[in-house]
Amino acid sequence: MATSDTPAPTGTSVPAGTPIPTGTPVPAASLPSQRSLPAERIPVTVLGGPTTLVEYGGLRLLTDPTFDPPGEYPVMGRAVLTKTAPPRTVPADLGRIDAVLLSHDEHPDNLDHSGRAFLAGVPLVLTTPGGATRLGGAARGLAPWDSVDLPRPDGGTLSVTATPALHGPEGAEAVLGEVVGFVLTAEDLPALYVSGDNASLDAVREVAARFGPVDTAVLFLGAARSVFWDGALITLDSALAVEAARVLGARRVVAAHTDSWSHFTEGPADVAAAFHRAGLSHVLRLPT
Repeated sequence: MATSDTPAPTGTSVPAGTPIPTGTPVPAASLPSQRSLPAERIPVTVLGGPTTLVEYGGLRLLTDPTFDPPGEYPVMGRAVLTKTAPPRTVPADLGRIDAVLLSHDEHPDNLDHSGRAFLAGVPLVLTTPGGATRLGGAARGLAPWDSVDLPRPDGGTLSVTATPALHGPEGAEAVLGEVVGFVLTAEDLPALYVSGDNASLDAVREVAARFGPVDTAVLFLGAARSVFWDGALITLDSALAVEAARVLGARRVVAAHTDSWSHFTEGPADVAAAFHRAGLSHVLRLPT
């Protein structure tokens, strides 16, 4: 099972706004092993693509379930998304899931066929208002800054707040649909941010203004690009991820949405290199 708590190599701190050169490789051998890390209060495990398990205050939350084998998915009549790798786990091995945090339901790299079937057994699915209408069942739609409180096994409460996200350049929502991110908070636990498929630093700044600094940022990266808008970014690339980490003041950045799909133009090594150049390797956790 892949985990996101493997940090990239450390480097020298670089002030915010300093240009970051490109092309510097990071040797894989310099990545510390998972066994060298202390236990986290909020375990976060990337399971492939955007699918990530967050264990927060005794609750087990899963983002964007994708469990299909490799294959092709026609989308919007103009493109084919290709899944290139099998899932690293199967639903039967996940154990109890208390809720799914679904950034959007309209693209197969965030909700594939097996993921849709998985939703039927989950007691709560938090997603966009439009997605909740399409999915029905246990789906509940949240507009930006709406929140819902979930009871924790210990008697406390977890608050899930929906955050803005833009899946491409300005106006992208008219073509690619609504997307939502999430912030998790509790009185006795630090804040955790899940970006969803967001390409906007302005959206990240809004989150930081309300919740920053956050302890953990689960960023959907991969530098995914669209056939629309001359190949514009529809998720953050590694350079924007560095800036997002700075804006959020994150102690830990978990890189999700970096593998398993051919339209991702950057992978974990690109993210590691960018954080290394920026002197932020100590905050980065990569899928392994």
